[in-house]
This record gives sequence, C-alpha cells and structure tokens, in this order.
Amino acid sequence: MKEFFQNLVTTWWGITVICVLCIAVWLLMSILLYRQFFKRFYDIVLSGLAIIIFSPLLLLLVIIGAIKMKGNPFFTQPRPGKKEKVFKLVKFRTMTCEKDENGNLLPDAKRLTRYGKMLRSTSLDELPELFNIFAGQMSIVGPRPLLVKDMVFMTEEQRARHKVRQGLTGLAQVNGRNCISWEEKLAFDIKYIDKITFWGDIKILFKTVYKVFKHDDIVREGTQSDMDFGDWLLAENKITQDEYDTKANEAMEIIGQCKK
Repeated sequence: MKEFFQNLVTTWWGITVICVLCIAVWLLMSILLYRQFFKRFYDIVLSGLAIIIFSPLLLLLVIIGAIKMKGNPFFTQPRPGKKEKVFKLVKFRTMTCEKDENGNLLPDAKRLTRYGKMLRSTSLDELPELFNIFAGQMSIVGPRPLLVKDMVFMTEEQRARHKVRQGLTGLAQVNGRNCISWEEKLAFDIKYIDKITFWGDIKILFKTVYKVFKHDDIVREGTQSDMDFGDWLLAENKITQDEYDTKANEAMEIIGQCKK
C-alpha cells in the first residue's frame, strides 16, 4: 500500500489520477453548492479575469467613446438589484445628450449614433458591467437589472426577480431579449430564480455568446430601444393614466431617496 501511494505521487499516471479526482470533486462541489457559494465565487474570479484580459479594449473604448460622445463615455443609471437595493449600473454611452429648443432630450432614434449602434450590436456597451459584477452588485447570469420605474409597475410575484443579483445575461436574454413581450420576459426571470443551477448558467452563457455573434434580438421591431414596462402597460391599456402617473411618482421618490 505504501508503494502504491508513493507511485501515485511520483509517476505521471498517478499525478494524472490525482488531478482528475480533484477536478471531479471540485465539479461535484460546484454543482451541489452552486447557489449557496460557487455562483458568487465564479462571478468574482471570471469578472476579475475578464477585466484584466479586456483592459486594453476597455481603455480603447473609453478613449473612442470620449471623442464620439464629446465628453463622458460612460452611462450610469440607478437600477434595483438584489433585495431591491438600488445601485448604479455602468455601461458605455451609446446615445448623445442632444436636446431640443425646450431643453428636452431628443428621441432615442436621433441620439443613437452609428458608433452607439455598433456597441449595441456587439454588446460591447455592456463591458463596464464587469465592474458591477466584481463589486457584488451584479452576477454574470441572472435577471437583467431593469429601471426603478419598471420595478414599481411589477406585481409582487414579478418583483420576486430581485431576490437574486441581477445579471449581465439571463434566461430572458437567450429566449428573445427585446423581441418578446414584457410578460414573457418577466416570466422567464421568475423561472430562472426558481431553479438556479451550475449547468443551467453554463447553458445560458453559451447561448449568449451564440446570440452576440449572430446579433440576435438587439431591439424590438419598430423601436430603437426597449420600451419601459410602465409605458408598455399603458400602451396595452393594462393600466390607466392615473395609475401610470402614481407609479411614476413612486419611482422618482425611490430614486430621490437613493441620491440623498
């Protein structure tokens, strides 16, 4: 027996057996304790590696974005995260800040630049969210962080999507993204949080890469950006104008409290 263990650590086949066993044990632990520990562990490791690997590209996009957008290349916005705690989502800016004679922002279609369209079509505008993931505000896979204004229009069941960290990509994004209805999108989010698994997240990641290269589901047909949930509900006559105004004011109050 002593000779067997000596051979195990001194021969190529023995070292190979040990490595395979370690990988198998690690994989088994990742599967069994994925939601409790390893999901966040992989978020930190993978986002950290991605930041290092893509740092030259990030720096290049910062410089180009500053030139193209004539100023700040970053777009930040309050988004509800885990347990509805509001954080600042960071993306590369794809639209200018051009306003009309009354000081109101021009429609999205007029502010979305050719450079911005390229960022969106390749999903490069999402790269700065790696820092949100590394900081623990987001996860690599999870329901996409929506607007505070979207959250207040959700039912209690739909708001359950905020029980977990919001993701860079998610089940809804690989099943239609902006080309499905809001009800379908939120249903996919609830389905995801009900069953978070190691293999499920890997499957979503591979599907995401496939869709990014195919440039699938970037925008809903006839729109330049996805319609807000409240606006969609109003357009579909699912709520009244008074209900819309009340919820919109509630969202403004939440955002205002976060700025204090």
